[in-house]
Amino acid sequence: MRTDRTDRDDVGVSTTRKTFEILETLADEDGVTITELTRRTSFTKSTVYRHLSTLVDLGYVVERDGAYFVGFRFLEISEQARGRKKGYTAAKRKVFELGKETDERAVFIVEEDYEGVYIHRYGSLSDTMIGKRRPLHSLAAGKTILSEWDDDAVAEFIDTVGLDPSTDNTITDPDELYAELETIRERGYAVNNEEHMAGLRGVAVPVYTPDETLLGALSVFGPTSRFKDEYVHEELPNRLWDKAGEIKVTLAYG
Repeated sequence: MRTDRTDRDDVGVSTTRKTFEILETLADEDGVTITELTRRTSFTKSTVYRHLSTLVDLGYVVERDGAYFVGFRFLEISEQARGRKKGYTAAKRKVFELGKETDERAVFIVEEDYEGVYIHRYGSLSDTMIGKRRPLHSLAAGKTILSEWDDDAVAEFIDTVGLDPSTDNTITDPDELYAELETIRERGYAVNNEEHMAGLRGVAVPVYTPDETLLGALSVFGPTSRFKDEYVHEELPNRLWDKAGEIKVTLAYG
């Protein structure tokens, strides 16, 4: 029987989804066997084998002693994504400067599909966080980004992804979030009070391009034992504003 265009498209989408589910499973582990992939994805062993064979042939997956790993080919793609905007490269330098100057963890985050995506990070296990996605409403950097949106856009964000809690301190009430965003707009920086992870506080500011377009958010975070109110509300915002301004100047004048 002849397969029409719609049927072919459905098959293609299903195949693509299976490929990426396998890749995401591989990315979560340090080497996975076909048997383990079969168990974790619920695909048949023959399906897993076909997808892996294609990915190996293309260089996106490598096989070592019966275990499969994500290949370095993805580095080329990820670096292209991180470098597609000139400002992302400028932000990388400032993230490292912030980390070294404060001896804390520093990050640059952008929004994609209503999630915060780590583009650059300085600190413990830095490389393992690149590309990771986190809820915007539970991060200082994420709330900074949300504060740049009008109420209609924030409402759409809430309707689309919700306000699920990461900790007991996460803002889950829409009215509370609107009030928090207004405070951020007024003072120019956001604070994360153990809203994403217990025991951690963070501060973030927006980063703009020379034409005042939001590029992303710059943030520093660390343990509550060091992140006392004076540090959080005085020293860190000033440091972050300086670095954000330097990014803007770099983009304007090179």
